[in-house]
Amino acid sequence: MIGLSVVSEGLALSALGLVRPWGEVVPRWVPGLRGRRIPIPAVVVPAALGAVLIMLFCAYAVLKQIFGFVEPLNDVFGFVEPLNENGDGSPTSGPAAWALWATYAPLLAWGPLLAILTVAYYRRRRANDASAAARPEAG
Repeated sequence: MIGLSVVSEGLALSALGLVRPWGEVVPRWVPGLRGRRIPIPAVVVPAALGAVLIMLFCAYAVLKQIFGFVEPLNDVFGFVEPLNENGDGSPTSGPAAWALWATYAPLLAWGPLLAILTVAYYRRRRANDASAAARPEAG
């Protein structure tokens, strides 16, 4: 559980590299790589794949909840979740269901927003590289 938390936080924080300077140039404190420009595909490809995977996962989760693709698994990890009135482990009605949807609904925006952020990063970097190439060298 700790490893999953660390990995998920690391991936979430890596999205900050799309808007912070350390997403374009390796920070000074990184030995051996400091000051090097990060190639555009090295950032855009993982971010785009992450956005697509997040959107697919969220679509599956929502469709599974709406249409009930899979029977509830109550004893996956060797323990039984508390059951609700329907006999499964997640609330389907009442205040508990509203709380569940209210807390998880913002996660549905994560994938599309990451995709938008990735496109903006790509456009900004391409424009910066093109303008840097067009500028005459000071010498």
